[in-house]
Amino acid sequence: MITAHRPLAAAALAAAAALALAGCSSSDPLDSGSTDGGETGSTETIVVGSQAYYSNEIIAEIYAQALESAGFEVERQFQIGQRDAYIPALESGEVDLMPEYTGNLLQYFDAETEARTADDVYAALPDALPAGLTVLDQSSATDQDSYTVTADFAAEWDLVEIGDLADVDGTITLGGAPELAERPYGPTGLADVYGVEVEFSATGDTTFEELVAGTVQVANIYTADPRIQTEDLVVLADPEGLFLASNVVPLVNADIAADIADVIDPISAALTPEALVAMNVQSTDDQMSSADIASAWLEENGLL
Repeated sequence: MITAHRPLAAAALAAAAALALAGCSSSDPLDSGSTDGGETGSTETIVVGSQAYYSNEIIAEIYAQALESAGFEVERQFQIGQRDAYIPALESGEVDLMPEYTGNLLQYFDAETEARTADDVYAALPDALPAGLTVLDQSSATDQDSYTVTADFAAEWDLVEIGDLADVDGTITLGGAPELAERPYGPTGLADVYGVEVEFSATGDTTFEELVAGTVQVANIYTADPRIQTEDLVVLADPEGLFLASNVVPLVNADIAADIADVIDPISAALTPEALVAMNVQSTDDQMSSADIASAWLEENGLL
């Protein structure tokens, strides 16, 4: 059952919403106010939030439009900020639903977790989350560290998983931020987990350029970066969990989880890594609004 917010919380929410809208970088026409619910929705408003990150806002807009299409009244509070800002809002009931990332969310509440693979991280979340919060189905889409190669290099050496790099002849140079050299998933972890020996180059801000140029053969890149599509790159699978899996997952007020699961879970089932990257390209390269990107994706997937 969807419960109404207390009057004081509602007043605080209205003030916060006004500030958020004033400072929001998005020009989406749907970012303000709520729409009337239909016969299948609730008379209570579901507040959908997003991080101050364009990719996260796109997913939040997908949630919002799908809920509106199902007859729910929705209020958007996008570009809230990072976890220190929005987790208290979720716990207080001022925000009801946020797109999150499983691994980073788990580490926020359990810094000592040893879970790494997608399934293990997702299974650990319910016990780690505070009372009153839960997650719905996770997506296969991720936004996390990866080892990525060019499509030509992947085809030349038949690369699908990180471990396949062990079959590459000659020296492999790994590019990434300088601190990657000391990270547990850096060169030492790569050798320990997959038996792949590499040289390391601190490429920093030029990592993409040096990967495309062939100066480095493997690069540490985030999986939702739009340049994966525009530069024709291939993310190598990580079945052994070298990296902390961070799949897109809806973080929701437990009181309304059952009411919205039938709307939100099909979104998670349809949201692939390739689809998320493509939508990020539409935002960064095509300069489309989050609202237009979301509605097009929902229509393409038969969810609107």
